[in-house]
Amino acid sequence: MAPWPMASTREAYGKALVELGREDPRVVVLGADLNKSTHTVYFAQAFPERFFDVGAAEANMMSMAAGLAASGKIPFCSTFAVFGVCRAFDQLRVSIAQPALNVKVVCTHAGIITGEDGMSAHGIEDLALALALPTFTVVAPCDAPETAAAVRAIARHPGPCYMRVYRPPTPVVHREGCSFTLGRAEVLRPGEDGTIIACGSMVPAALEAAQALEGEGVSCRVLNMHTLRPLDEEAVLRAARETGAIVTAEEHLLYGGLGALVAQTVARAHPVPVEMVGLTRYAESGKPAELLEKYGLTPRHIAQAVRRAIRRKG
Repeated sequence: MAPWPMASTREAYGKALVELGREDPRVVVLGADLNKSTHTVYFAQAFPERFFDVGAAEANMMSMAAGLAASGKIPFCSTFAVFGVCRAFDQLRVSIAQPALNVKVVCTHAGIITGEDGMSAHGIEDLALALALPTFTVVAPCDAPETAAAVRAIARHPGPCYMRVYRPPTPVVHREGCSFTLGRAEVLRPGEDGTIIACGSMVPAALEAAQALEGEGVSCRVLNMHTLRPLDEEAVLRAARETGAIVTAEEHLLYGGLGALVAQTVARAHPVPVEMVGLTRYAESGKPAELLEKYGLTPRHIAQAVRRAIRRKG
């Protein structure tokens, strides 16, 4: 494939927040001492009276957001994924999820491409934790244009939402605009022999794997599953029926993430071979490309999984 153009999902998030702020005075933003890193500093500069920096106190931030939502505001909370979801889980559960308040939690530095910050900073449990909260809509956009569209979508959605974005720039899949609908998977490539269902940063890798397999005579569908809840079960089952083999790809632990959701859906309604590409352990400090290679999250690893799934079709 031609070299991917690159863009920052966290910067796209910050700029989209400013646009929302101009359009809707109910939008307020809370940060936890990492506002430059999350790019919410853009909103702070544009609307200082609607921005609240709580310091390194993520649990307090979630409780404050709950109060703001109960008062009719649309609060966006941002910090790193490991802090916003792991550290503040009790507040997410009791103060936001159980009363189903209209809080939007958008966390940056997800996955292992956070890189040199190391194991403690790699956000690889966030999707599973957010999915454990039944009232949360959970979103993992694949690039900067989709991130901007997703910010608008979750702002319109009435209820708690979680979205993850990344530290480094990532490949731009949507080079000619992005049509985004919560809960509806995007077919990025048709195919008949198997299907790759990917989310977030693994979507470009899925497309590269499908192109490589085409050279071997394998026709591989690629679905961008940007919304994990509500999952587009219809798209998953259509892929199972029409292609007979599925591979999931996510920069997240396999436990409780995209692969688990897809496997549950397929097992319940139309069993087919399913292979999963994702993490099974914590990673170490290193450059993003080196970590993706070491922990099996590259186009080559996805293509290998597709070959295994197709062989299992029997």
